Amino acid sequence: MRFFTLFLFFFSSTLFAQEEVVQSIYFDFDKFTIKEIEVEKLNAFIKTLDTSRISTIQIFGYCDDRGKDAYNFELSSKRANAVKDSLIQKGIKNKIIVSIEGKGKILIEDDLDDKLPEVRSKNRRVDVLINFKPVVIEKLNIPGLYSTIRKDVVKGDRIYLDKLLFERGSSKLSTTAKKELDKIAILLVRNKKIEFEIQGHVCCTPTYHKEAVDKDSKKRELSKNRAKAVFTYLSTRNIDKKRMTYNGYGNTQPLGKGTDLDRRVELVITKTE
Repeated sequence: MRFFTLFLFFFSSTLFAQEEVVQSIYFDFDKFTIKEIEVEKLNAFIKTLDTSRISTIQIFGYCDDRGKDAYNFELSSKRANAVKDSLIQKGIKNKIIVSIEGKGKILIEDDLDDKLPEVRSKNRRVDVLINFKPVVIEKLNIPGLYSTIRKDVVKGDRIYLDKLLFERGSSKLSTTAKKELDKIAILLVRNKKIEFEIQGHVCCTPTYHKEAVDKDSKKRELSKNRAKAVFTYLSTRNIDKKRMTYNGYGNTQPLGKGTDLDRRVELVITKTE
């Protein structure tokens, strides 16, 4: 695991970011009634919130990988609605709960036999995403972190593209992101000595989950898939695959400047000559 010490400086220009927190509520197998211990945890979580800053709440229910799809979607929806009812009972306004969705089962890796019960127990859950009202933050200007590839690029430079961001749970490149990558590809073609690692990141997962679930694959591989998407796109823009590697870093390297900026991919220079 790699850790970076970041020294932050600020420009006078500003941008907006929206903060999020997530709380998970766990259920017994084949049940949608909230256990007493989980009710207590949910109550404690609500007490920590500044409710005046809450913009919206989204509730997503899940099941483990057993059972038929139709049944799992129904069960996960019942779990989501049970949590919604509990929140309303605790004084949360119904109008700010904008999404209540059962996602069905979460697929698991094939090589987790020794950890299967633990993984399944954590997949029988509901995630409550609290979205807070936007706050103004200062624009990032971190030594070693740049918005483009400089002429005097050195090993270790990190290229952060503020338009190369992703939707929640998605690893698909937007049209804006592709245009940003087209600009970087031109610079990479000009300087063929540069080699780099593509690093994918996520936000908003519970602390015990390094990685997040990709909503398309239903597997816990979101940051890796985001990095792979950039790798694949750059390879179509005449960038030799031998110059690139890609890895997912999950939620281990938050910028600390809002969750929007953590749904990102960075290019880290590994060789310049």
